[in-house]
Amino acid sequence: MKLAVQEQLVPGDTLQEKFAFAVEAGFDAIELRGKGDFHFASRIGELDRALADGVVMPTVCVEMSHFIGDFDPAKRRDAIHQLRSQLTVMGRLGGVGVMTPGSWGQFSRRLPPFEPPRSPGQDREVLAEALGELGEHAAREGVLIMIEPLNRYENHMVNTLAEAVALCAMDSVRVAGDTYHMNIEEDDPCRSLAEAAPYLAHMQISESNRNQPGTGHIDWAAQLACLDAIGYDGYLALECRLRGEPRTALPETAAFIRKFL
Repeated sequence: MKLAVQEQLVPGDTLQEKFAFAVEAGFDAIELRGKGDFHFASRIGELDRALADGVVMPTVCVEMSHFIGDFDPAKRRDAIHQLRSQLTVMGRLGGVGVMTPGSWGQFSRRLPPFEPPRSPGQDREVLAEALGELGEHAAREGVLIMIEPLNRYENHMVNTLAEAVALCAMDSVRVAGDTYHMNIEEDDPCRSLAEAAPYLAHMQISESNRNQPGTGHIDWAAQLACLDAIGYDGYLALECRLRGEPRTALPETAAFIRKFL
């Protein structure tokens, strides 16, 4: 397993500077962020230069205001267009792929009015249709589209690894796990990881409190041992809030995680 860190967490004015700091701090790669309005594609010159300079950029995490499971058909369509563009860029970079939730911040069954405007069956149809199109495009680009389960307060459609696995209808559609969301949703995180193993393509890591690993109560020894046991050899990408200054917190976090690898 290799360690990555999301670009916005790392000091530096350029990807080259960020990568140099990340490597010195104990990370192996930079995870990118993909904003909407085709912002990610507009960075292609910057990304090409970084790639030529040896910056390792395996994945991009979508950062948009609407997603493939939006209730508004026009917004769903836009999200698909944005992700197709991001998949093309990642193919150009030789990356692993792009991850997205079904939605974020759109609806929660845990908050009023409690019942969404679509049935669970309709939700599945919407997501399956989007992932079918994105999966075909990802296959052409030689990368993956990865569905990320979020916790019940942020997304009502896909909360567990098993629910994400159920949407993997083709080889180019896979699952991205996140230890923070798993800490809320999975009854037994290690069992869930083992059951999702054939579909697990990426992992994001943060603590039970959404800060960096080592500041909360996640059993890192158990979960990282489980990932090792199931043969997971992908990235562990740090996506969290940082408690402390990055120049101190990031090296400490990398050292903490590497104790268990």
